[in-house]
Amino acid sequence: MGLVRIEGRFRGPARSGNGGYVAGIAGTALAGVLADELVPQVTLRVPPPMEIDLELDVSPEGAQLRNGEQLVAGAVPVAAEFLADATVEPVSFEEARKAEAGYRGLAKHPFPGCFVCGPENPSGLQLKPGPLGDGRTACTWTPAADLASDPVFLWAALDCPSGWAIDLEGRPSVLGQLTACVDAQPQPGEECVVLGQLLGMDGRKTLTASTLYDSDGRVLARARATWILVDPALFN
Repeated sequence: MGLVRIEGRFRGPARSGNGGYVAGIAGTALAGVLADELVPQVTLRVPPPMEIDLELDVSPEGAQLRNGEQLVAGAVPVAAEFLADATVEPVSFEEARKAEAGYRGLAKHPFPGCFVCGPENPSGLQLKPGPLGDGRTACTWTPAADLASDPVFLWAALDCPSGWAIDLEGRPSVLGQLTACVDAQPQPGEECVVLGQLLGMDGRKTLTASTLYDSDGRVLARARATWILVDPALFN
């Protein structure tokens, strides 16, 4: 068992940790003990608390992130085939840069301090996933050395680009589940592209996919996500 503390800079909503980052903590811990044909699927059970010590237990059967007796996030192994449709068709770095001009979060963001895409978090990734007009979003990411070397941040980068494939103004949502696979790490300072795609809706749930590409168009990481419709006021 180890201890994990989610610092305030890694927030999503104002009072809880960013879903992709927290899922990455549990997911990368589990990925380290899994066979190649398996990938981690992380379910967030409660808004992840920040600035307190959380317990992280890991075994080949799964990983659990706990706040005392309360389960914050649980990860289980699933077949890699679950991500068969998670590779979003790529665009060039220049096309992704153009899409950023349409990023809706700059004008109205349900969680403006979000570590991944919040315009009011200067220590965050500052991703700006804008619409491509066909159900996909795209943005650029040039990770610094400390971000490129840690797969937790790749999980985080896969989070919000697919979230913005949803109409977050009309359908505000938070991450409920993230299944991801990191195939390779980017180089520090490499010009990467992240894409998201809407897959479907089921009641209060929205299903999405996301993919991270390197400067040569190679897939670095991919994910499928389930988002849950919420009232942002309950989180902020």
